[in-house]
Amino acid sequence: WKLLRLLFAPDYIMGVQVETISPGDGQTFPKTGQTVVVHYTGTLEDGQKFDSSRDRGKPFKFKIGKGEVIKGWDHGVAQMSVGQRAKIICSPDYAYGAIGHPGIIPPNAVLTFDVELLRLE
Repeated sequence: WKLLRLLFAPDYIMGVQVETISPGDGQTFPKTGQTVVVHYTGTLEDGQKFDSSRDRGKPFKFKIGKGEVIKGWDHGVAQMSVGQRAKIICSPDYAYGAIGHPGIIPPNAVLTFDVELLRLE
């Protein structure tokens, strides 16, 4: 039944989907190895928040394309320009997979992130 739900659920995606909330400059995109500075909020399929840099009041930094974050972020944030805010939806294979993150993210979870690309360093 679970497999059927995954195969036929209209909201299930494979990989990563980026939906713009507000546009960026449309010109300044991160390059592999560059440090990106983002604010984000992560939610589960039911809308439950599991993490937020905004709540901590401190942006999050990582090097793009270097495997420092989940694959969905490496692929999704790379498509964003500076100043852009987007919803990044990650299928389990681009997030935490079949294992999840015990106590925080269930196995095979589709994750949604509200990400704002603040700047590049």
